[in-house]
Amino acid sequence: MNAGFYRINLVRLTEWGEFRLPPGRSIIWRFWRSLLRVSAAGTISFGIGLGALVPAYGQPAPGAAAVVDGLKISSQSWRRGGLGSKALVTFTLRNDNDFAVKDVEIACSFNGRDGSHFADLRRLFPDTVNMKTRKTFARVPVGFVNINAIQAKCSLVTARRA
Repeated sequence: MNAGFYRINLVRLTEWGEFRLPPGRSIIWRFWRSLLRVSAAGTISFGIGLGALVPAYGQPAPGAAAVVDGLKISSQSWRRGGLGSKALVTFTLRNDNDFAVKDVEIACSFNGRDGSHFADLRRLFPDTVNMKTRKTFARVPVGFVNINAIQAKCSLVTARRA
């Protein structure tokens, strides 16, 4: 039985348009080389064109410090969910600012009985907290946590004006 693969020209499989790849170089090699060339030119940063416009993950925006100063987590607790692997956080957010606040991001640190550190998890809440009010977020899944974690401490990272 003959599948007819003898008709495939293997030299033409290594061509990219009119450019013929050197021996030992694959199309994947050319792809990574073009990515490096483009990122070195400064137009995109590894496939993401917003690298210079968006601050790094976890870094507050320039005006976010004044917004977070008027926010406070007045009470917090946590429990396990999802067969004991998910962390469900309940907290009350108090807004003492003269403006409404949205897109609140919290960071929770989970520790064990002996003080050993297990995880740092972050969560962004797209809800709005009106001025001079409190809002309770009940049993919000923050992420997966180690089974030995017994203590959680959450703090505010960033927020924006509504």
